[in-house]
Amino acid sequence: MLIGIVGKPSSGKSTFLNAACRTAAKVGAYPFTTIEPNPGTAFVSIECVCKEFGVQDNPRNSVCREGTRLAPVDMLDVAGLVPDAHTGRGRGNQFLDELRRADAFIHIVDASGSLDAEGRDVEPGSWDPCKDVEFLEREIVMWIIQIIQRDWRHISRRAETERLSLSKLLAEKLSGLDFEERSIRAAMLEAKLKTKKPTDWSESDLFSFTQILRRLAKPMIIAANKMDRPQAAAHLEKLHQLSEYQVIPCSAASEFALRTLGENGVIEYQPGDSRFKILRSEALSDDEKQQLTRVQKEILDKYGSTGVQHIINTIVFDILQLIPVYPVEDVGKLSDHDGNVLPDVFLVPRGTTARQLAFKIHTDLGETFIHAIDARTKKRLSENYELKANDCIRIVSSAATH
Repeated sequence: MLIGIVGKPSSGKSTFLNAACRTAAKVGAYPFTTIEPNPGTAFVSIECVCKEFGVQDNPRNSVCREGTRLAPVDMLDVAGLVPDAHTGRGRGNQFLDELRRADAFIHIVDASGSLDAEGRDVEPGSWDPCKDVEFLEREIVMWIIQIIQRDWRHISRRAETERLSLSKLLAEKLSGLDFEERSIRAAMLEAKLKTKKPTDWSESDLFSFTQILRRLAKPMIIAANKMDRPQAAAHLEKLHQLSEYQVIPCSAASEFALRTLGENGVIEYQPGDSRFKILRSEALSDDEKQQLTRVQKEILDKYGSTGVQHIINTIVFDILQLIPVYPVEDVGKLSDHDGNVLPDVFLVPRGTTARQLAFKIHTDLGETFIHAIDARTKKRLSENYELKANDCIRIVSSAATH
């Protein structure tokens, strides 16, 4: 799974990446500070099942802190997009192509309205951030349309003359974007298009179809960033009126500062918390203490958190509909063959079967799958058993167990 971080220049994408992933991506107050894409690994927070089972776990692929399991999620910050990026403006095509593998997007918007469409400084509050949402949506949709249009005449004619499935032909054409055929069929149905007569589709038909397809196949959440600035509150109300998007207030700069102080042992802070505790007051300057007071009052008290962890959790669990599952080899000890208790947590799409999980762990386990065992009930589970959130199961196969 990969989450793309998108937005116009200087909106705070790299700061968000650094805060979420503790990376060191270059940050600057000028457009196109980021040229090459910056990867990072963030973590979603889950209430670990170690509490329920009453065991002390020792994870391998994740981290558990006082009963909160942190599972890794890959992220990618690309350079800022500008209007007409899909035509190549501002190296737009290169930046858009970096997003092919993304399963979902976090659109970082400067909610303070301090930047124009190009990411240049303007009078704070004078720019409407809703324009940024509209332009970026259009750029991504036009980028996808361009890929479809390269062979649209050939595809549409084949679908009609050879009576082939249009959704299948488009799925093959868009395979590089990881669009599933079921999403394509759903977008056609929602757009109310003539699937048996695609040569009659107008440009507006194609745009409507692609816009719906983007929403279904590569969903997007809006991070209303820079909420620490006074002009942002009024613009947040405008952003909330964009009903087709989920908008979450955010201050990536505040999160970065809190995590840095937490890692240095100056404060006690858990990402996503609404409060922090100062542990070493002597390590803070008077200015830093004042800044922390402002963060507590103007961000944490007002919005419940800095928004960074909330955004990551929301896009993974609510939008992408992933659930955590815990495979083990010994259902009695809840361990792997090395004795690690609850060693791994996997994030899988809701509806994933036991056998599909086996394939995700290792191809051999999937191919030689016999059955699974529920660690709670000790009952056997068939290959078609649909996993539930926080399932803890053993995979039994003719090759090995897990």
